[in-house]
Amino acid sequence: MAPIAHAVTVSLNDLKNGTVSLEALEEAFGPDSLGILVVKDVPAEFAELRHRLLSYSSYLGNLSKSELDRLENEKAKYLTGWSLGKETLKNGQVDNLKGSYYANCAFYVDPSLSCAKPTDEFNPDNFPEYLSPNMWPQESTLPGFKSTFEDLCRLIIDVAVLVARACDRFAEKQIAGYPAGYLEGVVKTSTTTKARLLHYFPEEATATDASKESNKEEEGDEDDWCATHLDHGCLTGLTSAMFVDEAATPPVVNPSANGSLPPLDELPTSPDPKAGLYIKSRTGQTVQVKIPRDCIAFQTGEALERITGGKFKAVPHFVRGARAGMSAGRIARNTLAVFTQPNLGDEVDMEQHITFGEFARGIVANNTVS
Repeated sequence: MAPIAHAVTVSLNDLKNGTVSLEALEEAFGPDSLGILVVKDVPAEFAELRHRLLSYSSYLGNLSKSELDRLENEKAKYLTGWSLGKETLKNGQVDNLKGSYYANCAFYVDPSLSCAKPTDEFNPDNFPEYLSPNMWPQESTLPGFKSTFEDLCRLIIDVAVLVARACDRFAEKQIAGYPAGYLEGVVKTSTTTKARLLHYFPEEATATDASKESNKEEEGDEDDWCATHLDHGCLTGLTSAMFVDEAATPPVVNPSANGSLPPLDELPTSPDPKAGLYIKSRTGQTVQVKIPRDCIAFQTGEALERITGGKFKAVPHFVRGARAGMSAGRIARNTLAVFTQPNLGDEVDMEQHITFGEFARGIVANNTVS
């Protein structure tokens, strides 16, 4: 079993006051780090928004197929709206256990925007992955979903701006010619930031599960739900996962008097201690990282690695699911990731003059659903 690593944790107040030490930033993001920072003392409304939105993940995943089909966008390679069974696992099998809902967060910059702003090079026809408008469920289908989604994303991006400011302080000391305030400007003004709400469906146990688990342990192969990968943005904001017994609290849409859906009961802990986020450390060791429920974690992506000339390294990571035998086929796992990314025309490679749009297009092409 992989050891549990303790991520560097800082207070939101220290981020606001600029008093996070450079040593703490280097420990979080430097060459020997895990590449993840946990922020505590976040705004009081975070806890309620997290609980509500991660509950909506179960409500969304349990809508009828016809409703979910309306939220699919194949042209955008499912990078807006809903998808299920459009990704493959490490073993090549189709992933039918993870539902995914993507939304553009351009509303953070301008409430009237539903996707990134087109450029001379990128338009809705040649880059629909980033230039397709959001596909929200109708308010009558999931009342309160859109407003809750936007409110939580705004809060997480607000905190990401402060993390970016701290990263800039570090980078300006360490990297010759680093533009002052660059990353904060990217996070604060970008219209390409995306959020992904994930719903891991309960998995039925089978007679072969025990032997499969034994083989995994022997082979050290644990990235079963999400193969080891790098995020391709700058900073990824992460909530802790929410585990729901969907048999005990069925996610049936039944609006309350105020028009929203009631939050579902959250299990106090994961039914499987091995389930969760894993990071491949700089030394090659695989460690598990646990995010406290009342905190937001931020990890580094490939664009930031390029922008900083490798001073900040992207974080190789994967997600391990709750073993079917330990969840009795009842437990769903819900979480949210917010990928802060440069605008399409922003350079991410100062030497080769590669824009984020060009960089992202290459990543998307490699990940295209066949």
